[in-house]
Amino acid sequence: MVDINSIRQNPDLYKKAVIDKGIDLNIDVLLRADEEKRNLLTQVEGLRKERNDAAREKNIEKGKEIKIKLDSLEAELSKAEDKFIELAVKVPTVPSSDTPIGKSDADNIEIRKVGEIPQFDFTPKDHIQLGKELDILDFDNGAKVGGYRGYYLKNEGVMLVMGLMMYALNKLIEKGFTPMIPPTLVKGFALFGSGYFKGLVYNPETDEIYQVASPDKEASGEVMREQKFLVGTAEPSLLAYFSGQTLKEEDLPKKVVGFSQCYRSEIGSYGKDTKGLYRVHEFMKVEQVILSIADTEESNKLQDQMVAISEEIHKELGLTYRVIQICTGDMSAGKYRAFDIEAWMPGLNRWGETGSASNFVDWQARRLDAKYIDKEGNRKYVFMLNNTVLPSPRPFIAILENFQQKDGTVVIPEVLRKYTGFSEIRPKNSR
Repeated sequence: MVDINSIRQNPDLYKKAVIDKGIDLNIDVLLRADEEKRNLLTQVEGLRKERNDAAREKNIEKGKEIKIKLDSLEAELSKAEDKFIELAVKVPTVPSSDTPIGKSDADNIEIRKVGEIPQFDFTPKDHIQLGKELDILDFDNGAKVGGYRGYYLKNEGVMLVMGLMMYALNKLIEKGFTPMIPPTLVKGFALFGSGYFKGLVYNPETDEIYQVASPDKEASGEVMREQKFLVGTAEPSLLAYFSGQTLKEEDLPKKVVGFSQCYRSEIGSYGKDTKGLYRVHEFMKVEQVILSIADTEESNKLQDQMVAISEEIHKELGLTYRVIQICTGDMSAGKYRAFDIEAWMPGLNRWGETGSASNFVDWQARRLDAKYIDKEGNRKYVFMLNNTVLPSPRPFIAILENFQQKDGTVVIPEVLRKYTGFSEIRPKNSR
């Protein structure tokens, strides 16, 4: 959410943000809805005062007349508020001044590239073929049991993925982040609050979220009417942890790292990356979240630190990578500033996203009602930032494809060996 006062004072700024981010919203219509809501509220408050005065004077007839008018106006106000909030949730954050203006990912800008694209003296294999020959991936039985995009990790593949997760988790703990394993089954407010619903409520046509069909029960035994969903990342759960809280400035920044299973319907990616592990419905991920004071310069510094941690991880894994700054047209509504990290994947013969760092400033905090008291005693919304430390599938792909040898062996990065217990994976038929 965006502060309506800011929109009233700077309508042209938000009109430009709507255009730059390609959002279907008319700011003038929103402002008219806001004005209508405020006018009705003024009328309702006036009638409520008259009703209270009539009650004190014991004027029953006048009270009845006022009640009829008030019931009608309150119904109008309720509709006006619904109309306003439906529009207000679409208002984007005005992007940072250094965010490139563009229409799609084709307009993202490469900030830097680290490492050399590997050259092989043999024909390299992709992770699908390597996974089969190493007997660490099974897509056939995965599809049989889990359906489209289903897969099994096996043998050393299990230890490699778990090694990646433990390595990333320990790295962030060393950097001062508090570890958490958050819920992956959550209420809708966590997903709305973090921006994973494109509108006010869940829409299965646009939101890449799995809704749980089976009803849950309250502690009392009554059937819970509230919908529940599976998260696509630990971010919503970690952010919602702070919902409704008021922190102290001296306790900021709050740094949290979460490990979770992740579930994504990928409805918006139908037909893309249909083979292999690159785009799947279910995976594991380590995610970092920071809550900072309401200062863009400070939050940008923290975001840069998050990116630096991801770069450190890619370097230690020995992966060639690049950092991309995301343009306006490739950003979601709430993002103020965003970067992706992409690793080179020889089997795909292209870069593949392995991380994404976003600064949402106060857009998520307003939805989640997460605040802090500054040193002067003022209540402010915190700024919220997040970054993918490591997802399980894509670094797994990059390691297999970049570190494959001519004999089919895959060498394990040294930093992972204390977690895997081995330094290489060999084809099963060569043992």
